[in-house]
Amino acid sequence: MRTATPSKSRRAPGGRPRALLLRRYRDGDGTMRELIARPGAHGSVLVVDRDLLRTGEERLVAHLGHDEPPANAMIAANAFAGAEPCRRRCRALEDADAQAVPFPEARPRDTPEVCRDDPPTVLGTKCAFRLQPVPGEMSIPSLRWTRSPMEGRAGLVAVSLREAIATIESYEPFCALTRQALARHGDDPRLSCTVLRAELTRVLDSPIVLNRGLREAVLAKVARREASMSEIAIRCGRLKRDSRGNTTGETSWLARRVGLLPEGGHEQPTRWVHTEVLALIARDGLGIAPREVELG
Repeated sequence: MRTATPSKSRRAPGGRPRALLLRRYRDGDGTMRELIARPGAHGSVLVVDRDLLRTGEERLVAHLGHDEPPANAMIAANAFAGAEPCRRRCRALEDADAQAVPFPEARPRDTPEVCRDDPPTVLGTKCAFRLQPVPGEMSIPSLRWTRSPMEGRAGLVAVSLREAIATIESYEPFCALTRQALARHGDDPRLSCTVLRAELTRVLDSPIVLNRGLREAVLAKVARREASMSEIAIRCGRLKRDSRGNTTGETSWLARRVGLLPEGGHEQPTRWVHTEVLALIARDGLGIAPREVELG
């Protein structure tokens, strides 16, 4: 079956954008309905549920942006038709939808403020990270990332590069500043860079990566009513059944993987996910390429 293609906007007689049939299904009351993809504004695609046999009612199931894979229209249609009637999320299609931007641009994530003085400092919302010498096990100090309250340096403690990255949920500017510091001080006999160099290598080579991009993609899809958390989990093969045999998605598994719920025995959600799990949720759950949610 063909999938919707945002780039085509041919018009049917009367000037209305031509629709592409995605699938037909029978509603809970026996009514035959169909799901179509209709070109929208700015290269977007409207996924519409309609009843042509009786009322001609049209309902908006999803509004896909111009940069989304064409297959997402079919994924949205199948998820909608396959859900229990009480769980189908849609609203009446409005004339304004044909000219609307699919969803407002996401508010840019706050960029950590960087002070490139000596020592280099990254300012978070509640604490400051500084790359500076600290007493070590050797006779010479060790170059490490440290964390202290925003008000000053009282309570300063050494932290790993991975912990600093997790706090800000961004690899940069930590990795760039670490590389610069290693290039500058790597051959200094008065300062040990062994621990810092090993931490950078582990971060760059680890299959465990930040989950912020994946979390934002999941929440965006749910906010656009293209899929529920349960539907995304089902697509990933994570199912649970109640005492009556009803099947739903294991939303707690998904919430833990993307950092919305803490793992068992932990108080705070993790900011990390294995690359294989990230790829599973991205490809199967969201219908996008993993690279789209990987943070550089």
